Amino acid sequence: MIHAFLLATSLITYQPVLSGQTNSTGPTVDSTTQAIVETTVFRNGEGGYLCYRIPAIVKAPNGNLLAFVEGRRTDCGDFGDVDLVLRTSQDNGKTWGPIQLVVDFGTMQAGNPAPVFDLTDNRFPNGKLFLVYNTGTASEANVRKGLAVREVWYKTSTDGGQTWSEAVNITTQVSRPNKPDMNPQYAFREDWRSYANTPGHSLQLQKGRHKGRIFVAANHSEGQPQPQFRDYRAHGFYSDDHGKTWKLSPTITYPGGNESTAAETANGGLLLNARNQSGDVKNRLLASSSNAGERWESVVVATDLPDPVCQGSMITYQPRSGPSVLLFSNPNSQTSRTNLTVRVSQNDGKKWSAGKLIYAGSSAYSDLVVQQDGDLGVLYEKDNYTKITYARFRYDWLVTK
Repeated sequence: MIHAFLLATSLITYQPVLSGQTNSTGPTVDSTTQAIVETTVFRNGEGGYLCYRIPAIVKAPNGNLLAFVEGRRTDCGDFGDVDLVLRTSQDNGKTWGPIQLVVDFGTMQAGNPAPVFDLTDNRFPNGKLFLVYNTGTASEANVRKGLAVREVWYKTSTDGGQTWSEAVNITTQVSRPNKPDMNPQYAFREDWRSYANTPGHSLQLQKGRHKGRIFVAANHSEGQPQPQFRDYRAHGFYSDDHGKTWKLSPTITYPGGNESTAAETANGGLLLNARNQSGDVKNRLLASSSNAGERWESVVVATDLPDPVCQGSMITYQPRSGPSVLLFSNPNSQTSRTNLTVRVSQNDGKKWSAGKLIYAGSSAYSDLVVQQDGDLGVLYEKDNYTKITYARFRYDWLVTK
């Protein structure tokens, strides 16, 4: 998470608020009068945390929505005393339960939540929730210099996030650090340093010969820091045995590939969608895989996906009729983190719609989800990182000209 506080200046929304009050449990506007209905889920200063950042959201098999974020206790920076916390909605995002602490790494950093439900393990008919995350004992700048290691962990829950297992460290399976003085097993010649899951939701393949595969988009830096962050690369990792073992997906070759997200394509493959940290072009980077992350085709610069060097989110959506589509959310700008927009692709990411504006003002990281009622939601950072808001809307509105 680099350039975490590029502040936007515009705070104008294109939709008037006609009724309701903004609070942490109820909707902002009346859904009968607006295309978008918003609820503030996390507000800075509430619940014992100075700041909330880095949203991730998933839907449970029973329809509950689970919203994960980083709770930053003492300041708003990426590194410090950072916990992972959760709020749950039982009514498609209209109201939200109390804040629940999920991961506490002492006074150090637990971040980059990447939740996903495993729905194919017959031992758990209600699904098994994986929360993949990173821990850090030094700032990202110092990790890039080789002074510490970012580790990769996961916890699981079989009751929809109410209780959690002990944490499992999978760093040696999904990263390649060269820091044997910290851990004798961390002696990989590749010398991966900085490391971050997506951030945002992970996914499970729903069809094809890799059905059931859990895939986590990620990124890392390799070796000494380079100008324009060219030491960064996007990659991923996956499990075909319900989290018992994990394998690395190949690294995307584009220098500067950073925070990434992935979604299933129509043929059961994957599309990886990455932030371009190098900034040589202010557009997203796309890479396709016909075998669900075992091999990637050449990286494509998506000229119809402008990006101000920020995180974005992508999901697969099945309309009531016709084939599945891809949806993508990010700040629609090449200069500022503003204009959060959701776009549609009907051909596995080859082309994208002009999109519909969710919020014209300051808006940064986001994560998309499909609700139990078939409507859509996006959990996003709003108003100069002062709150994290959930916006609900319909697919029909997205595709209405």
